[in-house]
Amino acid sequence: MTGGFTGWGGLLEPSGHSGNGLPPHPVTACNVHHMPEPAKNSRTTAASSQRLRVRRELAAAAMELFATKGYETTTVDEIAATAGVARRTFFRHFRSKEEAIFPDHDDTLVRAQAVLDAAPPHENPLDTVCRGIKEVMKMYAASPKGSVARYKLTREVPALREREIASVARYERLFTRYLLGHFDEEAHRDGVSGYDEPLLAEVAASAVVTAHNHVLRRWLRSGGVGDVEAQLDHAFAIVRRTFGTGFGASRPASGTPAATAERRDEVLVTVARTDAPLGEIMATIERALGRG
Repeated sequence: MTGGFTGWGGLLEPSGHSGNGLPPHPVTACNVHHMPEPAKNSRTTAASSQRLRVRRELAAAAMELFATKGYETTTVDEIAATAGVARRTFFRHFRSKEEAIFPDHDDTLVRAQAVLDAAPPHENPLDTVCRGIKEVMKMYAASPKGSVARYKLTREVPALREREIASVARYERLFTRYLLGHFDEEAHRDGVSGYDEPLLAEVAASAVVTAHNHVLRRWLRSGGVGDVEAQLDHAFAIVRRTFGTGFGASRPASGTPAATAERRDEVLVTVARTDAPLGEIMATIERALGRG
């Protein structure tokens, strides 16, 4: 029995032994009870990595065949054979051949959802959404050459373009639901809010997705070169300036101005909330000075 414990590399070996050479029972029970958990996590990680590897191999095979044989004449059997897997394996990962060249959207959607779920409580929801959709850009930027090839293919094959549009719509629905969850229903019910936030949520989510797609297309057309993250930040800054004061943390309290200004002799005193938009503060100052 002592040799059995040595075979574990000493992991189960306690600091002391009983007279018969065996470890005390409480220590043995405790250690044996906790051993399987890391193995379970390791198996889960390995299975996830294997799944992603197979999906990407199938996607690469589909891309190659679509480019050389044409989309219409390529069959699922040919894609599976090129990837070195059985037909049934293909259908465990994808429902159709047009779905095969988008292997990462499901996982990317999960990562985007995780960004929303982990958002700091005082972060502007629109900022959270902008961070969430960056997960999509990371997916494309991780393989510029493959992303450019896929973009060219989707421009040529209507069925693939429609599939891409459907994938984009999933992100937009995710972000719209999130933004809708961050407006004050009581304010609307009392009729004191000047914001039509259900409409604003849908339009803002569409704006974020549109800004992302505009930058992505421009980057893909350039061959996948350039600082796409900086371009994306610039586009999001425009979206924030347009919609950023309409949600959650940055929305003015009902009936409370974002900034007030008062002239006292030759001194102008301005009081503003820390989350007040700079443009609104400046407009208040100009009005107080008689320039607005």
